[in-house]
Amino acid sequence: MKIEGNVFIVTGGASGLGEGTARMLAAQGGKVVIADMQAERGEAVAKDIGGVFVRCDVSQEADGAAAVAAALQLGRLAGLVNCAGIAPAEKTVGKSGPHGLAAFAKTVTVNLIGSFNMIRLVADAMAKNEPESTGERGVLISTASVAAYDGQIGQAAYSASKGGVVGMTLPIARDLARSGIRNMTIAPGIFGTPMLFGMPKEVQDALAANVPFPSRLGTPQDYAKLARHIIENDMLNGEVIRLDGAIRLAPK
Repeated sequence: MKIEGNVFIVTGGASGLGEGTARMLAAQGGKVVIADMQAERGEAVAKDIGGVFVRCDVSQEADGAAAVAAALQLGRLAGLVNCAGIAPAEKTVGKSGPHGLAAFAKTVTVNLIGSFNMIRLVADAMAKNEPESTGERGVLISTASVAAYDGQIGQAAYSASKGGVVGMTLPIARDLARSGIRNMTIAPGIFGTPMLFGMPKEVQDALAANVPFPSRLGTPQDYAKLARHIIENDMLNGEVIRLDGAIRLAPK
């Protein structure tokens, strides 16, 4: 699949991995809809890359539908990159008592249900596309995390939500195969995103030092390069790719 001339929705596209992906897609000639809750930042990025911003809570059906409608106004909707997400930290039982149920539910709602909400709505629109010569009508990319496999202390909610994204990758690919729509997931390791930059500098340095090679934080550009390859390589389907410099997370 070619990026040039096609339309892509990037959730969480106002910052971090999503912004890096949105900028890559625009640089390659794609038309980009940034779906994010950060209106001021999202509008600024959209203006900078010649895209469109839509305020979107990915867990809400109406918001997801609005993002799809905006994309269809631009042309052929051929791609979705799910980067919206939250990463709270709370122990199952802490000093103040048990893990807040509302916090657990919100994490699953945004990270897992939100990803599926966007996948189902975008796939429905893609299924109406005229297929390319290969039979392909579109590609879906979601973001999990290495925490889906080796979650740390305090990551029960986050790991559960990302484990769900991993778990639905293959069945969704199988569901959509007859429509010529691919479904993939990227599981990043320790990346330099706004969530991580909120931590103390010494914590950031320690995390980077734990990456075997390259011993640095991943960047949005690293993520965007893999997203581009997934889009352009139509043999990639139904798989989760760890993008982590060979790190395996310790308990804490």
